[in-house]
Amino acid sequence: MPFKALAGRRHHIPKQKHRVINWAEYDAGLRARGSLTVWFTAEAIAAWRAEPRTGRGGQPRYSSLAIATALTLRAVFRLALRQTEGLIGSILRLLGLDLAVPDHSTLSRRAETLEVPRPKVGSEPVHLLVDSTGLKLCGAGEWLEEKHGTKRRRSWRKLHLATDADTGHIVASALTDKDADDGSQVGPLLDQVDGPVASFTGDGAFDRDDVYAGVSARHPDAAVVIPPRSSAVPSDAAETAPTRRDRHLRCIAERGRRGWQKATGYNWRALVEADIARWKRVIGDGLRSQRDGRQATEMAIAAGVLNRMLELGRPEYVRIA
Repeated sequence: MPFKALAGRRHHIPKQKHRVINWAEYDAGLRARGSLTVWFTAEAIAAWRAEPRTGRGGQPRYSSLAIATALTLRAVFRLALRQTEGLIGSILRLLGLDLAVPDHSTLSRRAETLEVPRPKVGSEPVHLLVDSTGLKLCGAGEWLEEKHGTKRRRSWRKLHLATDADTGHIVASALTDKDADDGSQVGPLLDQVDGPVASFTGDGAFDRDDVYAGVSARHPDAAVVIPPRSSAVPSDAAETAPTRRDRHLRCIAERGRRGWQKATGYNWRALVEADIARWKRVIGDGLRSQRDGRQATEMAIAAGVLNRMLELGRPEYVRIA
């Protein structure tokens, strides 16, 4: 089974009959969650200013690190560009650092072409869980609606995510128009994963021949876990040369839908749904940028923020018995 190895990694800690709680430490831990600590490493300070350009053209003042830092704080605190400029300036003053502050127009312009590093994937084969959701676009504000009677257009874009089932990290993402279907983004998502893929799991929207073909072309040994539609029928060669989809249909006929989900590990797809819920709870359910390039940067920055938060807040379990 594709997720048999994953099941072995889940360590359960035995329950303790008597547990003593130090309420003072517990209360201090709750308060620490609301504290804010910001520091700049020596490497970050040295890399804040852009390196001199050797070719023709104007000289940039801020490095990509400086722009990415500002846009990251913007995503975390849901700020406008001018508010982001003020926050960066206040942090630099509090730390006593003599560094220039990128203005809001520079942040907007540089976000169009900023290259955000891809999430790192380990050497082990990745179990991919994919799903999509909608993100609203900024429209007319409440004051404009009340004063001029302008109706807010319900325009939105579609966010496609691929999550590593082992770590819960977002390893690939894509932003498309609202009319794009999920199956068309399988190739772009897989192309962002540098390492091997052990399995690809999606919902019924991915039940298409080109999805199976796209996964097989890039990762021939990867398992494809997609529930066939209720009206699905076996292929003509199901008896002699069954396809992966035919095997799913046979398993459903023998064990039922729930039995198939348990046998294939389909229920692990809830992890990518949790990532989407975290995205909307932490980052928000809309896009602040207006242009495609800036929206792509905003999406990549947000994915990196969620991955970093997951690394900082995830406990480490150790088998003790």
